Amino acid sequence: MTQQSRSTGLPVIDLSLADGAPEDRTRLHDALRAAATDVGFFQLTGHGVTRAETTALTDAMRAFFELPEADRLAVSNLNSPHFRGYTRTGDERTGGSQDWRDQLDIGAERPPHVPGPGEPPYWWLEGPNQWPAALPELRTAALNWIDRLSAVADRLLHELLASIGADPDFYDDAFAGHPHLRLKLVRYPGTAPDGAGQGVGTHKDYGFITLLLQDTVGGLQVARPDGSFLDVPPMEGAFVVNLGELLEVATDGYLKATSHRVISPPGARERFSVPFFYNPRLDAHIEPLDFPHAHHAPGATADPANPLYAEFGRNELKGYLRAHPEVTRRHHAELLPL
Repeated sequence: MTQQSRSTGLPVIDLSLADGAPEDRTRLHDALRAAATDVGFFQLTGHGVTRAETTALTDAMRAFFELPEADRLAVSNLNSPHFRGYTRTGDERTGGSQDWRDQLDIGAERPPHVPGPGEPPYWWLEGPNQWPAALPELRTAALNWIDRLSAVADRLLHELLASIGADPDFYDDAFAGHPHLRLKLVRYPGTAPDGAGQGVGTHKDYGFITLLLQDTVGGLQVARPDGSFLDVPPMEGAFVVNLGELLEVATDGYLKATSHRVISPPGARERFSVPFFYNPRLDAHIEPLDFPHAHHAPGATADPANPLYAEFGRNELKGYLRAHPEVTRRHHAELLPL
C-alpha cells in the first residue's frame, strides 16, 4: 500500500528506502509505480536535503524579494536572450493569461551559446545567470540547490524506471554532459488588483521531473480526472514531485503528467515557492521507453495546440517563447510566427 499524507491526500514516498533491504526497495518501487501511473504527483521524503541547505536558499530568496525594485529590475530577464533573470509581477503568461507572481529564473551556469549557422535556436537557452550585486549569498545558495536537487532527481528517475521494470539507466545518455537544469524563485504577492486568482494557470510541465519546495502558505492544486482540483497543502520536509509530459509520451501514457495550477493567496498575503526542473540536454532525443507493460499503456494525451517533440530543446524553447512574450519580442523576434 502507498502511504498517503492525511493533509494532502497525495502519496508520500520515502526515497531512503532505496538504501534498505530488498523488501524496502520493493515497497519503494510499488509506491512509486502506483503514484506515477495514477495521480502523477506525490510527496517525497527521505531525500537527504538538510534543513540548513533549505534555510540558506529560502533566506536568500526572501532577501532578494525584499530588495528595492530597482535592484531587482537591474537583473531583469528583458536583459537576457537566455531567458534568465527577474520577471516582474504579471509579465509571465500561462495559457495566454497573466500569472500574478514575480520570479527569478536561474539555471546551471553556462557560457552563452549563440546558435551558429544551421544550429537550432534552442541553444539560446544556454547562457549565464544574472545575479544581484547586493546579494552574493544568493548565487551560492541557488547553485548549491541545483547540485543537490539534481542528485535527488537523478536517483528518483532511476528508481522510477526500475519500478516499472525498465532499464534504470535508459536515459543516462540523454542527461550526459550538460543537462538542462533550472529553478525558479517565485513570490505570489496576493490576489491581483482585478480580483483574478491565477497565480499560475492550469498547465502540465513538459520535461521529465519537477521537485517543488513550498512554504507554509497553500495554493497548489492538482487536477482530478473529473475536472475538479485537489488542494496540496505544504508538508514539512517534503518536496512535491510531479512528472512531465515527456515521460508520459515516452511511456505512451503509462506514466502520468498531471495538470496543476496555483491559486493566489488571499488579499496581500505572500506565498513563496521554488520549483526545480530536472531535464535532459537540449539536444537530447527522447526515445520511447521499453518496459514490460508497454503494450498495456493507455496512450499519451494529445494536445493539438501543444505538440511535443522528441528533441527536448524544441519543447523547452517553445514554452519560454510563449511564457515570456516581451523577452521574445526583444531578443528573438525572428522566432515569432508570421
